Amino acid sequence: MAEFILYHTDGCHLCHQAEALLLDAGLAYELVDICDDEQLAERYGVRIPVVLRTLDSAELGWPFDSEALASFSEAAA
Repeated sequence: MAEFILYHTDGCHLCHQAEALLLDAGLAYELVDICDDEQLAERYGVRIPVVLRTLDSAELGWPFDSEALASFSEAAA
């Protein structure tokens, strides 16, 4: 299981930016498209992109930058 989940949907430019930050940080993550699940679409529809830390289910919502992502990921260590 990945350490993080990026909730996104296709065609979301903010989601692409968030994914680039995750890639740049070298974090292990899984992409989950909220459109594939009605409950996720309800929960995250207007909030994506959202990064979920699988260790404790903490969430980091957009907007965030590389520094906020680093702090969020270090809390999992």
